[in-house]
Amino acid sequence: MMPDPVTERLTPGSLRTALARTTAHALECGALLPIQTDQAFVEQGGVCFLVRSVSTLARKQAQRCLRSAQGPVNPFLPPEPELTLGAVSETHLAVLNKFYVLDRHLLLVTRRFEHQETLLGPEDFQALWRCLAELDALGFYNGGEKAGASQVHKHLQLVPLPLLPDIVEVPMSPLLDLASRGGGVQTVPGLPFLHAFTRLNPGAQTRPDVAAETTRVLYQEMLDAVGITAVGSQGQRRQSAPYNLLVTRRWMLLVRRSRESWEGISVNALGFAGSLFIKNRAQIDVIRAQGPLGVLSGVGAPSRS
Repeated sequence: MMPDPVTERLTPGSLRTALARTTAHALECGALLPIQTDQAFVEQGGVCFLVRSVSTLARKQAQRCLRSAQGPVNPFLPPEPELTLGAVSETHLAVLNKFYVLDRHLLLVTRRFEHQETLLGPEDFQALWRCLAELDALGFYNGGEKAGASQVHKHLQLVPLPLLPDIVEVPMSPLLDLASRGGGVQTVPGLPFLHAFTRLNPGAQTRPDVAAETTRVLYQEMLDAVGITAVGSQGQRRQSAPYNLLVTRRWMLLVRRSRESWEGISVNALGFAGSLFIKNRAQIDVIRAQGPLGVLSGVGAPSRS
């Protein structure tokens, strides 16, 4: 009998192999559906923003319409076995993103239902860092529908770094590099929206349990810095406002959100890494006219400076 990936625990050091094996199988059996894109670049403020035009978005929308016709469906309870690598902890499963633009796009899904607007806790950071210990990746979280979340079941996401072959990490790196080299929560010169940024100690991934607790504390400080507090809802600690969180082995960025889209252009956490997605190529003219930072300002909360 084959092991059940929903209950099988991934052993330390096995994530990369499990990711390659599950991806190959899911592609072969048709459970994994890549979304083809065209890409262009728009430069502003020293950042070469990547803009992808999602040419097969209609397929994803059709799937969502089918789910709506059938009634609400939670794709994570349980996740498709063909997409599931296994359990990274007692609380989280590693699952491939079914409709993916970026290769090896992982979701860290809570095994029991938690709402996507529930604040992140120790278990979330532990699961994230157990993956970052083995994969140099960008972890991110879309805190609520207005932050770009498409599912209400709590899930973090990871995509491998670098996002492009010829850059160090993410397109936004040149601006993030302008932040102070000191520790603590700060802001980044040139980012015209409400945010908080912090650098992490080199080699944080070598002690994932320590990194998980360190970043959990910093996450709370970053929420405080942008004015997001905990509010009670059905016994859960929910966020008082939507936000995006981005985490690498080297830094964290948290952005408070005001809306999900600007001029029809939807933005999730990857937008604040310098990677935007558009529904059609006509929208790139809007981005060029406004500037990518203007689009991000349009969905972010106003800066206090």
